Amino acid sequence: MSFSPLIEQLISAFRCLPGVGPKSAQRMAFHLLERDRAGAGRIVDALGLAIEKIGRCSSCRTLSETELCRLCSDNSRDSQVLCVLETPMDVLAVEQTGSFAGQYFVLGGHLSPIDGIGPADLAIDRLLTRLATGEVKELILATNPTVEGEATAHFIAAQIDDEAIKVTRIAHGVPVGGELEYVDGGTLAHALAGRRTLS
Repeated sequence: MSFSPLIEQLISAFRCLPGVGPKSAQRMAFHLLERDRAGAGRIVDALGLAIEKIGRCSSCRTLSETELCRLCSDNSRDSQVLCVLETPMDVLAVEQTGSFAGQYFVLGGHLSPIDGIGPADLAIDRLLTRLATGEVKELILATNPTVEGEATAHFIAAQIDDEAIKVTRIAHGVPVGGELEYVDGGTLAHALAGRRTLS
């Protein structure tokens, strides 16, 4: 069964969201049209305003409606420790731990030759320019523990020839509360390779 062109257009628009298939898109479209037109109006207004006002922080490149995001504007954060992440969602994930008080830098993705994403497509040049100021003493490479994330971390590390900068990589391994019999082999191998001395 085909719907009217406007309904089809609305369903198609919802399909651009990650994880939304045809049936989910149909349910959302019909829910808003049949039961919550006021909610649909709020979505339109909020989305329009967000598209117009939200850009990237000029320092860390996360999403922000001001030139400097609230994290980069916070003078209590340690500017000598810089955590490199792939996306703004990763910044949110690290912030929610409450355990990091340094600053961030968002690459905007990871290296992926198969998808045609090379160093020029990421903000690696801007990162290296920031490191050249000499303020950063530790660079934490917190790209995702995927093949592409690992390649991106190694590529960035290879570009840094300043011995005054300590380059570290986030640890990978067994989750807290996890049982070894349920951990996959790759994760367990990373955990064994990254073991540390107990003092």
